[in-house]
Amino acid sequence: MGQQVVTGAMMTCSFGVTPAPLNATPTGVTASGLPAATIMDFVPMDNIPTFGMCNTPSNPEVASATAAALGVLTPMPCVPVTTTPWAPGAVSVTITEMPALTNTCTCECMWGGVITITEPGQFMVEAT
Repeated sequence: MGQQVVTGAMMTCSFGVTPAPLNATPTGVTASGLPAATIMDFVPMDNIPTFGMCNTPSNPEVASATAAALGVLTPMPCVPVTTTPWAPGAVSVTITEMPALTNTCTCECMWGGVITITEPGQFMVEAT
């Protein structure tokens, strides 16, 4: 069983340098008084903000800066590029006909980073 994720949940990216808070799209559904998230809350900069700096060479900005620094890895500002929903989502809990987002879900960035929920934002409501 996973915990329902809500606005303010903390996330990390495997290639980012700082954690970031999730911003759930308001649907009128809450958990512990906070807006509950679904697997569709993956929109870059709307739902998933920057993770500070990005340090993967698969990001063209990092690759370019690293080449300019003669091969020394040079992190650049993170701009998430998430193009698919969180997975796998809750099996039996839906919000506006979409699976609920739980703390066991992950989301992938186009540059290879894996975004995970490190703290769901609330601990009273479980979603399975």
